[in-house]
Amino acid sequence: MTAAELLAAAYGSISGMVGRLPAGDFERRSRCAGWAVGDVLLHLLLDAQRALVTFATPVETEPDVDAVTYWSPFRPGGTGSAAARAHARFVRLAARAYSGPPGLVAHWADTAAAAVRAAGSAQPASRVGTQGHVLTAEDFTATLVVEATVHFLDMTVELPVPPAPPPRPLVVVRRILDGLLGARLPVGWDDVTYALKGTGRVGLDDDDRLALGDLAGAFPLLG
Repeated sequence: MTAAELLAAAYGSISGMVGRLPAGDFERRSRCAGWAVGDVLLHLLLDAQRALVTFATPVETEPDVDAVTYWSPFRPGGTGSAAARAHARFVRLAARAYSGPPGLVAHWADTAAAAVRAAGSAQPASRVGTQGHVLTAEDFTATLVVEATVHFLDMTVELPVPPAPPPRPLVVVRRILDGLLGARLPVGWDDVTYALKGTGRVGLDDDDRLALGDLAGAFPLLG
């Protein structure tokens, strides 16, 4: 699958899920501290809006990050921590500015579909600028896939019947986490477990630390 097809799968899974949720489920706790399901969806909406701006912002300079190194500042304690706290406050307020979940869902669906079309129209090797960095369009799209897939898992933690996450985008998450780890994961976690433990949503237990050895100190790989 192309990067744009993977993004379509990741965003499509979210759209399909939130389009069926009763209003009360948007107030359920997510895995993101202090955020409900609706807050995470608003955060993803802002990410899709950023994608539209980014795909429309071609640059000529060489990429300074790729799909893996883009995430380095997002490790716990990294330089993005203060900005992340400010963003979290903004998201909570903005999500509650909608009259109800249907408006937020409709806004998300339209924006996500437009972002997928923009990703599909971009030349993979073209260069785009976002958040002070330059990436290829393909690498940038991969970062969107990671964001969407991990937050899909965040939103489903308390749903009565959590839907299955999209399998192909989870493979992208595994690839990025392996890149941040600097090695192929030496333990037999499935893709969901790796996504949750690699991002600190679920902590390592004693067996994990024993199996990982010196690599355990690198966890969580991104926040």
